[in-house]
Amino acid sequence: MTQLTQADKQAFLSDLHVCTLAIPQPGKGPLLAPIWYDYEPGQQVRFIMGPDSRKAKLLAQGTRVSLCVQNEAPPYAYVSVEGPVSAIEVCTEQALKDMAVRYLGPKDGEQYANSLPGAEKAKLVTMQPETWLAVDFSRS
Repeated sequence: MTQLTQADKQAFLSDLHVCTLAIPQPGKGPLLAPIWYDYEPGQQVRFIMGPDSRKAKLLAQGTRVSLCVQNEAPPYAYVSVEGPVSAIEVCTEQALKDMAVRYLGPKDGEQYANSLPGAEKAKLVTMQPETWLAVDFSRS
């Protein structure tokens, strides 16, 4: 196992993964939920959620959250990031389509984005990664 550089961590996070989002809950353990996300090296992490979801109700600007992405097949690797929510805004139609296309491809992504009821009320959440943890067992 070799330590990853910051550039390696950012490249891994920018790859296509489903991430696990952890949001603090008062008096309970954190809420954990799989979500789609988008990240460009050196930028902030972005993810989308329904406005009435449990996740959305727990989030506010400044809430600290954690995200973890991984390769499930050997050799095992993961990157996790932790930091504050820097913005919560109404998601644009284009941002929703871009996220769906990232995960489902052009045809299925467009169909998915166009078929979501209440999509015009979706929330686009931006998180500033501050703390990074990573392991890559393919690097010996």
